[in-house]
Amino acid sequence: MAETSRKTVTIAKRRFELRRDRIERALRETLPEPITSHYVVIGRRRYPPKQAIGLVTGLDRADFTTHQARRILTGLGFPAGRRSRPPSPEPVAHPARRGAQAMRTRPTAETLEPFVGQWVATKEGEVLVAAPEPSAVVGWLAEHRRQADSMFRVPSDELEAGGLTPW
Repeated sequence: MAETSRKTVTIAKRRFELRRDRIERALRETLPEPITSHYVVIGRRRYPPKQAIGLVTGLDRADFTTHQARRILTGLGFPAGRRSRPPSPEPVAHPARRGAQAMRTRPTAETLEPFVGQWVATKEGEVLVAAPEPSAVVGWLAEHRRQADSMFRVPSDELEAGGLTPW
């Protein structure tokens, strides 16, 4: 199906005129919920497709399937994917366990690139959530009852990463 910036769709016997720019605007201030399997990338963040469609249409998520939501969003040009299994963990010293090794995977630079300048919480090499403020990340973790391996701000440039510029 050809990509378009506007699409008329029928979901739960209701017609909606969906526009790419309006979806991006609607989700700009919304943190993504945890990804269980499928996701769409909107504004450089991964969202569950049902969260995105539910938010922009106001429909109950039981009224449509993940695949239907994903098909609609990819038709509007949003990239989609499926969560991959994390790679095998490599031993990393865990500060809370003196002398012991904790099995934990670090996120790659490629994984962190979309979150430059933001605070992130990571687990098993994946970014769980990213937000401009650390309090938003902590709030998201608490709301979704998730624990992270680490939380940090992704540096904006090499000088910042080396601790040579304040942020």
